Amino acid sequence: MKVTVFGIGYVGLVQAAVLAEVGHDVVCVDVNAERVEKLNQGIIPIYEPGLTPLVTNNFQAGRLRFTTDAPFGVEHGLIQFIAVGTPPDEDGSADLQYVLAVAKTIATYMNSPKVVIDKSTVPVGTADKVKQQISAVLAERAVDIQFDVVSNPEFLKEGAAVADCMRPDRIIIGTYNNQPVDVVRELYEPFNRNHDKMIFMDVRSAELTKYAANCMLATKISFMNEMANLAELLGADIEAVRKGIGSDPRIGYHFIYPGCGYGGSCFPKDVQALIRTSEQNGYTPKILQAVEAVNNKQKYKLPVLVKKHFGDNLTGKTFAIWGLSFKPNTDDMREASSRVLIEELWAAGATVHAFDPQAMEETQRIYGIRPDFVLCGTKEAALQGADALIICTEWQQFKAPDFDFLKQQLVTPVIFDGRNLFDPERLKQKGFSYYAIGRAKSVQSYDVL
Repeated sequence: MKVTVFGIGYVGLVQAAVLAEVGHDVVCVDVNAERVEKLNQGIIPIYEPGLTPLVTNNFQAGRLRFTTDAPFGVEHGLIQFIAVGTPPDEDGSADLQYVLAVAKTIATYMNSPKVVIDKSTVPVGTADKVKQQISAVLAERAVDIQFDVVSNPEFLKEGAAVADCMRPDRIIIGTYNNQPVDVVRELYEPFNRNHDKMIFMDVRSAELTKYAANCMLATKISFMNEMANLAELLGADIEAVRKGIGSDPRIGYHFIYPGCGYGGSCFPKDVQALIRTSEQNGYTPKILQAVEAVNNKQKYKLPVLVKKHFGDNLTGKTFAIWGLSFKPNTDDMREASSRVLIEELWAAGATVHAFDPQAMEETQRIYGIRPDFVLCGTKEAALQGADALIICTEWQQFKAPDFDFLKQQLVTPVIFDGRNLFDPERLKQKGFSYYAIGRAKSVQSYDVL
């Protein structure tokens, strides 16, 4: 099938590459000429496991093309994906200007029937606005061309997006009528062969499904962080609690790991957006408000623990930070807990030595060159001259360090573990002061909230 994808950011690029991989003829359109040029040179703008060979192979095979030529893109595809960003507005609501701009572009240049698929994460009612925008432009052009608007939210996990896209556990399709059903079924047939993964519903239900899913997962994380804070006060071990409740199949083990707060491009933005949507409709979403509040406070957990140990004035202190991205297997720094930590350490006068397997370039882009900030080439290099180690991201290579070497490198044997990677008893035996999240066996626990 001939497919056009508007927006070659994280979602658009992964979706386009996977569609090309199964044989569809895909054209990607973006207003960022520099990004398009780099992709045409084989330079992938984001880190995502498995994405680079997928893009490169399909580009070389001619099934995946990149352009800034919007009229060509509209002419090319029966199916037109909208996969542009919906950044939070000043009040936290989703900014739809880019989505509606693409809708206007499609309507301006279309000369044949189109199925417009909204892949961007958008508030309930956005498909109505897209439909109205296209209808208004077609009316201005005085043409009558058939089109359908479909809501098809993405459920990709950063770090596993290619696998999620190739082997989706469900494909949500929201439509106004049955008109586009056969076209969408044909599009996704290669991903639907083992069993029917497609779930059809009305457009507004599909839009809400995306937000409800992300907000449910965010709720589980904030709930566990709140239980971890309570465990510290009660002298309990949150890791034992996690195993105990996770063994209940109604709860499960997914997303019940306590830590130093969630980040990324989805959870913070989507929780905020659904809160605003609720408020705009006269409803107070108390659970969502609590999820956001708990997470915002949790991001200050590590800096408060550091100051409890070393004092409020950290002038002259140096801290090694392992992990900068908001989660492993990505270079995404959006809303990352490490950013709160780093900025709090700087505000207290400290110097930071940091290492991340993938997010170093992005961190440099965000913070530039500073005398109190050193990006180190290895995790070992970050330890040199540091007064303590702080762990923000649970990359695999951080999970089994040489503790004897680590102790030799640090000025003082102190570890602040924002992801509960280590056994408190073992660290105590090795002579470390070890601060974790909700671990009664850690050297000392504080109520930091």
